[in-house]
Amino acid sequence: MRTINIEIGMPNSEDAMNTLNNRIYAERATRARCVKIIHGYGSTGKGGVLKRACRQKLMGYKRSGIIKGYCPGENFGPFSEEGRKFVEICPEVRNDLDWGRENPGVTIVLFR
Repeated sequence: MRTINIEIGMPNSEDAMNTLNNRIYAERATRARCVKIIHGYGSTGKGGVLKRACRQKLMGYKRSGIIKGYCPGENFGPFSEEGRKFVEICPEVRNDLDWGRENPGVTIVLFR
């Protein structure tokens, strides 16, 4: 599974969302089945700005049909129904290092 790291270089939210937008469309054009987005959790430990902005953007992509769905890292594993559904659709996600780690700093995206 390919990775999109939007927290590298500590960008502001607007720059990170521009990066996310460009990379989502680029990965979709390659006919990738899924990607992992690294957005971090935030240095305060309360949840970061990039995480919230990323998931809000992904919600819009899902509503508009650009992506099939997304799975928050904290649900990305065998103990979550959401995680198990992702494995049914895209079995290779099980090989990702974050599978089962409940990592809130990542989100997995499934393309149509």
